[in-house]
Amino acid sequence: MDPAVERLAQLARGRRIVVLTGAGCSTESGIPDYRGIDTPPRTRPPIQHREFVDKAEMRRRYWARSMLGWPRLAGAQPNAAHRALTELQAAGVVAGLITQNVDGLHGAAGTRDVVELHGAIGRVRCLACNELTTRAELQQRLDAANPAWTSRAHAAAIAPDGDADLPDELVADFTVAACAACDGVLMPDVVFFGGSVPRPTLDAAWAAFDRGELLLVVGSSLTVFSGYRFVRKAAERDVPVAILNRGPTRGDPHASIRVDARAGDALPALARALA
Repeated sequence: MDPAVERLAQLARGRRIVVLTGAGCSTESGIPDYRGIDTPPRTRPPIQHREFVDKAEMRRRYWARSMLGWPRLAGAQPNAAHRALTELQAAGVVAGLITQNVDGLHGAAGTRDVVELHGAIGRVRCLACNELTTRAELQQRLDAANPAWTSRAHAAAIAPDGDADLPDELVADFTVAACAACDGVLMPDVVFFGGSVPRPTLDAAWAAFDRGELLLVVGSSLTVFSGYRFVRKAAERDVPVAILNRGPTRGDPHASIRVDARAGDALPALARALA
């Protein structure tokens, strides 16, 4: 066993673990992350919540990019890291799991009661009537509304969370689908940058956090405050923090131990040691 993972197992043994996961937990499922050490610089900043709500041209850009990126996200399968966390939960070691990811892969791996801090990309919500539909259903409607468009955009580079990089001229030719129930504006059921985590979700996250005696961060740089707040709270309460991530993180000064490794390698080894 990797000596760093062995030290992590020693720290975790006999403690209930609450896990906070980020994009690095899903990269081995083929989903790019935002800030990983192997991630190339983004050509455009991620869309902001207010931009999406207020500007039709930004919604067109989002849905055009999403239409191309969605198939890869929809086809992604849980990897060894997701399965190891499910195994640790089944063994009673993991007392709660909070994820910043929107890909649904923890649930697909069989983990129960996952708190999806930033929502789920597989759902779409109408901003007017609050109707919920599936992203797969919307993909069919987008395909029907843009029959020749996809072939022109086949060379687009896929980005995190079902996004893709597209030139302006292709975006301008894209047709956006409206709500089938009321013709209102559709939005993915996720928290965009600049948006707020809904209070019920945050309450559920804190309830999961309170069950833990060790906070294990997996695959997150902790740049975004919605995840970093749990590391800060753990430090305030003298709850040990363990960070498993490739590359440095914002939470490193608070970490009792850092493991610089792939989640798909380190978590199965941790599960073998603990479960």
